[in-house]
Amino acid sequence: MLLEKLNWRYAAKKMDPSKVVSEDKVARIIEAARLAPTSSGLQPFEVIVVTNKDVRAQIQAVAWNQAQITDGSHLLVFAAWDNYTAERINTMFDLVNKERNFTSEGWENYRKMLLDTYPPRDAQVNFEHAARQAYIAFGLATAQAAFEGVDATPMEGFEPAKVDEILGLRARGLRSVTLLPLGYRQPEGDWLVNLKKVRRPTEEFVSYVK
Repeated sequence: MLLEKLNWRYAAKKMDPSKVVSEDKVARIIEAARLAPTSSGLQPFEVIVVTNKDVRAQIQAVAWNQAQITDGSHLLVFAAWDNYTAERINTMFDLVNKERNFTSEGWENYRKMLLDTYPPRDAQVNFEHAARQAYIAFGLATAQAAFEGVDATPMEGFEPAKVDEILGLRARGLRSVTLLPLGYRQPEGDWLVNLKKVRRPTEEFVSYVK
């Protein structure tokens, strides 16, 4: 049950460098991100899977030296489009038409509306919108990792511009948004492992409009 897995998971502070997450588990975690809902179905982000130890060490150095980046076996970098362009929008709309093997007037009108709205906007506004879509996938990847019994430590504590430089993201029209190291917890040396999970009470978290 997903809720049981979410109660099991926590942001592991220490990962066991001797344990490697199997590729089939990593593939399912990535697939959960790929299947995430996104605004207009544009999927305006990519996931970069970093296993190279030297590259992960470089990223660790610009991420508050967080050990999970190198002690885990995989590092997922969620990188959003730096801007919405006509080419990117058209590529996704054309893919939908190809996969569904038909076009519709309403869908094409919607394409035109996005083309008239998104590319003319300020690039930073578009990046921030794309980043919010990446966060949806980031959350689902974190949940899928828990479902797989894999520890994942969500991270915003890093210098995006430097991660972009290390991975050559700007040349690809991408900007890093979040990091997600994958691995297995090492209880020894992890101050958080045995502490109770604390969340706001439901009655303070949820309100109803009836």
